[in-house]
Amino acid sequence: MIPRLLEKYRKEVVPELAKIMGYKNALQAPRFKAIVVNMGVGEAIQDLKLLEKSIDELATITGQKPVMTRAKKAIANFKIKQGQAIGCKVTLRRTMMYEFLDRLISVALPRIRDFRGLNPDSFDSRGNYSMGVTEQGIFPEIDVDKIARVQGMDITFVIDSRSKKESYELLRLMGIPFKTEKG
Repeated sequence: MIPRLLEKYRKEVVPELAKIMGYKNALQAPRFKAIVVNMGVGEAIQDLKLLEKSIDELATITGQKPVMTRAKKAIANFKIKQGQAIGCKVTLRRTMMYEFLDRLISVALPRIRDFRGLNPDSFDSRGNYSMGVTEQGIFPEIDVDKIARVQGMDITFVIDSRSKKESYELLRLMGIPFKTEKG
């Protein structure tokens, strides 16, 4: 079964992008390579069970088992040793990526309190977009009553594009709600 947003990308977004950007070929249009969801769990230094709980929640949200991330080098001020477990991440591709994006746009983002849109300036030089979520409770898969600790996460959309403008147009046409400038 083809995900709903993948079908929308192929039938609506690519022709619209070709019209806006002047592409001669549909393969010139930017496309999603992956979505990376990252949870940094700093308190895991004292209590490893918090990290295990975060891994379970991230697996429930994304539908894929997360990888435990470890510190690359020791930082004495934060009492972190090299190789110590400090977080978890998931890299979503293909069908799982579009399913997660669909749930993020249609269910999770509207559940954020006082949501006015995402910052349109969060693109890096390669056209990838990063956003932060302050709590995991916005996802319907998580039972709010069973949350031991409110945990934020970073979501990065890895986009195969030539510029920030192409990536912005792709995300806008896919349905990501960006803040609009009011003069």
